[in-house]
Amino acid sequence: MKCNVGTTDRVIRIILGIVILAIGYVYQSWWGLIGLIPLITGAIGWCGLYSVFHISTASKKKSS
Repeated sequence: MKCNVGTTDRVIRIILGIVILAIGYVYQSWWGLIGLIPLITGAIGWCGLYSVFHISTASKKKSS
């Protein structure tokens, strides 16, 4: 799996995942577990939907 999630995208996903989990906890709803998806994809740096649609927000390294 090639990294296809950039740094800014990762930070946003992790924060959003934590917020969704917290809201689910506060309202005692299982729907809060949806927050695991952006949290995990942000943590590992790979998104399955990005792969399907050939999207990448990761920076491309230049070869010298």
